[in-house]
Amino acid sequence: MSDTAYLALLLDGPLQSWGFSSRFQRRTTGLHPTKSAVVGLICAAMGLAKGSPEEHDMLPELAKLKMTSIPIPRNDVRRMEDFHTTGGGYDKKTEPQFIPRKASGGPCDNPTVSRRQYLLDARFGVILAGDRFVLERAAALEDPVWGVWLGRKSCIPAEPIFRGTFKMRVEAERALIGDASINQFTRLEEVANFDAGTDSYNDQPVSFGTSDSSAEGRGYSVRRVNLVLGKIPDA
Repeated sequence: MSDTAYLALLLDGPLQSWGFSSRFQRRTTGLHPTKSAVVGLICAAMGLAKGSPEEHDMLPELAKLKMTSIPIPRNDVRRMEDFHTTGGGYDKKTEPQFIPRKASGGPCDNPTVSRRQYLLDARFGVILAGDRFVLERAAALEDPVWGVWLGRKSCIPAEPIFRGTFKMRVEAERALIGDASINQFTRLEEVANFDAGTDSYNDQPVSFGTSDSSAEGRGYSVRRVNLVLGKIPDA
């Protein structure tokens, strides 16, 4: 008997942001959830501190799961760019806690400026496939230890993320799209080998370690994916 199971997640919110190629002050968003963000959601739900031994042990098991993301049409999804400044108008002597710091440790002389993109009114189904024991632990999203969000802390889910753990993939699909045919939906599917894919994303989580207890920084590797376009049924 196979130990493979399928975890269904619904990522629905007025704002979402899935960064995978952001650099410096420009924080873009992808058009699909990143695997690193989804695994990060699970780690937060399980209460695994970044860089902790518990996260170090669990992260490789979560990274082995194969992910499929399914945009679920609702409205016209748009991208919004927000202009941010951090640290402007504060006195360095009396309000040092609000002043951004340089890499060298000293206070910045000017506010930090960034531009951040968001998806508006997006809705995604996500299916994670893999070891049943790992997915049963990932079901902590049903009652998360810590808060979860859709890419950034300002992106709060509009409804519960956890939709169930299932023995068959078709059951996970039904939990997300009802009785509609999966062939009507565009999917971004993680594949096992390079030749089966059409694109590569640098979002396979290797380490989230940012705590003082970890010598590792954040690290990612390449994940191979295949984009399957949905077919509109005949009239």
